Amino acid sequence: MSTPKIGFVSLGCPKALVDSEHILSRLKAEGYAISPDYHNADMIVVNTCGFIDSAVEESLDAIGEALQENGRVIVTGCLGARGEIVKEQHPGVLAVTGPHALEEVMQAVHAHLPKPHDPFLDLVPPQGIRLTPRHYAYLKISEGCNHRCTFCIIPNLRGDLASRPIGEVMKEAEALVSSGVKELLVISQDTSAYGVDIKYRTGFVNGRPVRTRMTELANELGNLGVWVRLHYVYPYPHVDEVIPLMAEGKILPYLDVPLQHASPRILKLMKRPGNSESNLERIRAWRNICPDIAIRSTFIAGFPGETEFEFESLLEFLEEAELDRVGCFPYSAVEGAAANALPDPVPEEVKEERVARLMALQEEISAKKLKAKVGKSMKVLVEMVDEEGAVCRSPHDAPEIDGLVYVAGASALKAGDFAQVRIIDSDEHDLWGELA
Repeated sequence: MSTPKIGFVSLGCPKALVDSEHILSRLKAEGYAISPDYHNADMIVVNTCGFIDSAVEESLDAIGEALQENGRVIVTGCLGARGEIVKEQHPGVLAVTGPHALEEVMQAVHAHLPKPHDPFLDLVPPQGIRLTPRHYAYLKISEGCNHRCTFCIIPNLRGDLASRPIGEVMKEAEALVSSGVKELLVISQDTSAYGVDIKYRTGFVNGRPVRTRMTELANELGNLGVWVRLHYVYPYPHVDEVIPLMAEGKILPYLDVPLQHASPRILKLMKRPGNSESNLERIRAWRNICPDIAIRSTFIAGFPGETEFEFESLLEFLEEAELDRVGCFPYSAVEGAAANALPDPVPEEVKEERVARLMALQEEISAKKLKAKVGKSMKVLVEMVDEEGAVCRSPHDAPEIDGLVYVAGASALKAGDFAQVRIIDSDEHDLWGELA
């Protein structure tokens, strides 16, 4: 009998990507083959995103394409948590599950495509099947979120915070490093809340007791000898504890902090912590401890009721904070979000205009900060190499969302190598360097 083949479509954020990796690892472990196209597959699994309207549309389109090209489709992921939408648009799907539903997905696969007889366990490497390049990997430390931000429906889709045992996280991290991974990107919906749900219970890492807590986890990961990058960190007081680890070089001097706004009134409407003054004080304190720290954040423009004065206060905050990397999105009225009921919605054209103004200001700030790096030497991680040279990332740049470092005449390098370069030029987003 031929080996059953399954095609896979993975959409959404890095957390969804990790879910896809776990499903693919299980499929491979049970002896299924993974098909790179629709036509040679016996079935397609689509891991969806459902966070904002455009993501819902993309997911529904992907499901429709898989049905048209193959006909046998299982749907999982965040949009799957709203299964009625999927069933209404695509009644022909075989099964629908929500996010982080490995067992339910496998049950659906088994029901419609029985697993091969007596598979060999060594079909899957210890690190599992991954969708990222070999030299970096996402490390998901928890699921869900305890916050109830009014613009977000993630808790409805993924549930409340559920932290993974620290021993389990470290075992996965060690397997990834053993497989050749050079950078671990720590992800969750709220990384600073890691362990809150289990009262920072003590676990065991290689026989040693270690608390299930962000600081202790960062310290343990910092002993693995690879780059460790923290994403989605709420600005709570205990975040200050990881900054010295950055100054010591144990983890990367990089902090992804989704601040969302600077106006106290808008933050209150969003049900977000902090305010502009306290956040500025924290940022100054972090830079005093670790001057090389790069701070990334995201903001929402055009939140319901946002006045021009309040938006201007956000611009003033950016000028003062001089953040290294910034993303800005117009407020999207996600179905089910509490903020949709707030009065005084901002017109779409005003939202877009505010996003453009914010990003234009951030380009000026970024250009100034990157220009200050010219003449300095830094360690970079090679992403790819072509005839023109190497495309790399610095410690201050996360994959796919931040900038790049272009190094001419470095064709002897290969993806996954570390290199020391001297920066010779810059623009608003990227750097150019030469091998030191």
